[in-house]
Amino acid sequence: MPVTLADHEWLAQERTEPSAWAYLCGGAADEITLRANQNAWQQIPLRPRVLRPLAGCHTCTELMGRTLAHPIMVAPMAYQRLAHTHGEAATALAAAAQGAGLVLSTQSSTRLEDVARLYLGEPERGPLWFQLYKMAARSHMRDLVQRAEDAGYEALVLTVDAPVHGARDRERRAGFVLPPGVGAINLASPEGDGSQPGPVDFDILCNQAATWDDVAWLGMLTSLPMVLKGITHPADARLALEAGAAAIIVSNHGGRTLDTVPATAQLLPEIVAAVDGRCPVLVDGGIRRGTDVLKAMAMGASAVLVGRPVIHGLANSGAAGVAHVIRLLRDELAIAMALCGCRTLSRSDTTSIMSFTSNDTKETP
Repeated sequence: MPVTLADHEWLAQERTEPSAWAYLCGGAADEITLRANQNAWQQIPLRPRVLRPLAGCHTCTELMGRTLAHPIMVAPMAYQRLAHTHGEAATALAAAAQGAGLVLSTQSSTRLEDVARLYLGEPERGPLWFQLYKMAARSHMRDLVQRAEDAGYEALVLTVDAPVHGARDRERRAGFVLPPGVGAINLASPEGDGSQPGPVDFDILCNQAATWDDVAWLGMLTSLPMVLKGITHPADARLALEAGAAAIIVSNHGGRTLDTVPATAQLLPEIVAAVDGRCPVLVDGGIRRGTDVLKAMAMGASAVLVGRPVIHGLANSGAAGVAHVIRLLRDELAIAMALCGCRTLSRSDTTSIMSFTSNDTKETP
């Protein structure tokens, strides 16, 4: 029985078709960023405080006007039926039952309406968001946004860091193609699918790439909060605020697009400083332990998103596997909080556990 997220990964690889594994778990080029994401969290030390009062310790957090049971959300991931026949439906059921937020990918292999029905029925659920890529035809994008609104999604997540696909060598070596019956079922056309390897017209892709004008258009199109995913530069974080972003996700696309981008753990503090409390900052990439979640929160994140570990749990045992992955992270987070002397995830409780300055000596326990 798996007892860590690493156990889930090892078992999942044994149970997943090799080319599908290359697509789901591979990264861009030499996979430097893919590895760095996980390593960076591991290299950040914790400095626990002792003898602090822990009565009433909890993992709750605030995000965009809601109180969440914990700060763990499921990141948007395409074609989850590659990992398990129930795909996104199983992930939605598990996430809802565990109180985790869910961001559904545009490239979901399950209808967005079906996922919403499964997820929204759980009273203790987290937030339900829908992820978008910019499409060449705004009419297609408009229709998709309308469907998401009608289905009950509570925010739109525009991915801004992938105007073209990364050079995913592992995936190409494996000869990955989507199997029959798995596809981007929510798209009105193959446009924006991008899953199948093969020649692309680089000029066309660049001409269709999203710009700040598209962000402004999307903001006028919908009343839903707009979240920008893929922010890695502080200047872009400030521009996102000017464009009306309700939240920012610090993300390097899990190392799947541009290799040698810094790890998100390294990028997070700069983005938090640039935003300066004007909107929530979330982060994904390489989170594998509850200690990683605690570090992210102590660095100023409002929540974290977890991707590949969810796929690993899904591949192992469907909804039960996803639920186990989320529960492991939440339990590890609670343990880490108690051992670090953090009764809550507020900055006042967590900041000092990562601070090595002389200011620590001035803090009243």
